[in-house]
Amino acid sequence: MKTPEFFKRSELTSTLWRFRREFLVVGAFSMVANVLMLAPTLYMLQVFDRVLTSQNELTLVALSLVTLFLLAVMAFAEWMRSRLLVRTGVRLDEQLSTQVFNASFESHLSQSGGSPSRAFGDLIQIRQFLTGNGIFAFFDAPWTPIYMAVLFFLHPWLGVLGVVFMLVQAALAWFGHRHTLVPSEDAAKASAEAGSFLQSKLRNAEVLESMGMIRNLQTRWAERHQAYLARSGAVQQLTHRITAWSKFIRYSQQSLALGAGALLVIDGQLTPGGMIAANVLMTRALAPIDMIVGSWRQFIGMRAAFARLEQLLIEYPLRDPAFKRVTPAGEITLRQVFASAPGRSTPILQNLNLNMPAGTVTAILGPSGSGKSTLARVLVGIWPDVSGDVLLDGLPIGGWNRIELGPHVGYLPQDIELFEGSIAENIARFGEVDPAQVIEAAQSAGLHEMILRFPKGYDTAIGEAGNLLSGGQRQRIGLARAIYGKPVLIVLDEPNANLDDAGEAALFKTVEELKTRGKTVFLITHRPGAVAVADRILILRDGQVQAYGPRDAVVAALQAPRPVPPNPAPPSGASALPA
Repeated sequence: MKTPEFFKRSELTSTLWRFRREFLVVGAFSMVANVLMLAPTLYMLQVFDRVLTSQNELTLVALSLVTLFLLAVMAFAEWMRSRLLVRTGVRLDEQLSTQVFNASFESHLSQSGGSPSRAFGDLIQIRQFLTGNGIFAFFDAPWTPIYMAVLFFLHPWLGVLGVVFMLVQAALAWFGHRHTLVPSEDAAKASAEAGSFLQSKLRNAEVLESMGMIRNLQTRWAERHQAYLARSGAVQQLTHRITAWSKFIRYSQQSLALGAGALLVIDGQLTPGGMIAANVLMTRALAPIDMIVGSWRQFIGMRAAFARLEQLLIEYPLRDPAFKRVTPAGEITLRQVFASAPGRSTPILQNLNLNMPAGTVTAILGPSGSGKSTLARVLVGIWPDVSGDVLLDGLPIGGWNRIELGPHVGYLPQDIELFEGSIAENIARFGEVDPAQVIEAAQSAGLHEMILRFPKGYDTAIGEAGNLLSGGQRQRIGLARAIYGKPVLIVLDEPNANLDDAGEAALFKTVEELKTRGKTVFLITHRPGAVAVADRILILRDGQVQAYGPRDAVVAALQAPRPVPPNPAPPSGASALPA
């Protein structure tokens, strides 16, 4: 069956369309359950109008057995549709969780405000709605006209009364949607901002505690939290008012339906059995609408989560897993590359046109703020706001599948990010640990002997973010991780910032080994010792190339004496002063 255009909007809608058979089966079970809901009504009619009149016990037993059987079938249908929806929700999560993880990670990396935890929260919210009472209300609501038709069959005035209450409940649901949608979204946004602010500050709890900054930050967090409480409180008050009105309408409906039935019985237009059955039937007819009103806030939250998740999957679609490239050689070419950041009037990097041959070591030098770290992120393809061409072996680096490219790239940032686990797992990038390659990477980074001194060696747990290690130890583990698996492109950003003389010597030895293996290495550093191991030198200043070329040529150009312009003749009446 061809997928309609509406369901081609994103992977989310197309995935839901693939579950259309399951939803059709749920609809079929809902039909059975709702039709059999008429069984108690018919049973009451027969008991009051036939059994009590005839006083025939056999008829009562037969009616009771038939009704019990029908109720058992109804319960089975209810159970089956609940079970099917739960299984559908689990399968939906299984099919989307990997793509949601990848898309939310890419969104977070591109600094577009995406949050992996929020994306998975949206997926969970959608799944919970599909397995909760709210979805049952939408499946049961189409059968309300059937119950109304039976009410009209019992007596037209009972049908009119049911329609009136149905319209009142529908109007209440519309009022709730119109007046709670925007406030609910504002409250959710305020909650996310307060939580994100607190989470970001907890990452630096030691700094906050040591310098007494907690009170100041607590004040700022309290402002955000109070904004969330105010918006959430307003939404809850409105929701509670709507719920109270819904209860009033429901209880009034039950009483008025019974009173209207009694009036018709007095006038001889309805039997006592019809009066009781009509009251039960009208309650059942309005139950889906009442349930929709009660679950409206959950539906609004689910709809907002659906829109966010759908937009995320549209912006970051699933990459073709069958698309493969050959192993890169490591040649990097930059053509008219500009790199910017939000809030800056001028680009960080401006019009870079460079070619770095494969198998060379390039030392990138320059003062602080010249754009060296930004260039490092551009080289590995993770800086979000880039214009121009960043080519790896002549192909755009952004066109690579990151899962496929990752093993061929080694990156050591200034801020070393290690993860909770063992030393071996961190070096092996949390993939399948190859002991030989882990040890080889650790030896190349001058780390092997130090690791063996730990109680559990390579199996030593480093704690969250590596907080059980010193700065130099974290940097060496980060270096070993960068060169694990012999990647062809290696970018090291200030790799010797926390190293002592022995560690720096081990680092330069590692770079020499990488150059011998034909790897392309970029070494960003302030220390002049890195120049000795470089083939080429790139000097940045204010985001622009000040010098680039072979090492000896650049060094010679920098050391060459600059011509001094002749002193102009002093003005008349003034004496020339020595320079």
